[in-house]
Amino acid sequence: MSFFGAGRSQSAPQGQVDQGRLVEAQMELEMVSDLFNRIVSSCHAKCISSRYAESPELNKGEGVCIDRCVAKYFAANEKVQTVLQAAQKAGGNVGGF
Repeated sequence: MSFFGAGRSQSAPQGQVDQGRLVEAQMELEMVSDLFNRIVSSCHAKCISSRYAESPELNKGEGVCIDRCVAKYFAANEKVQTVLQAAQKAGGNVGGF
């Protein structure tokens, strides 16, 4: 991830907004938001009981399950990114595109 174009050396003249970087930042924010929403949805379905207890807090089992679920989600996401980047460098078609 570029974290909103932080690694770029080019910049717009002072006082002006670089529209290209702004669009990239907006797209990256949307991707991060989508990733967060997918993690919440997936891990909530797997770890949180549909029968809520009186307490608004997670119990220990739910908390551990959420921690592991998020860690596994990020590990899988990292592996997919590595494979896709390797395929891109090799010049192969990624995902049939």
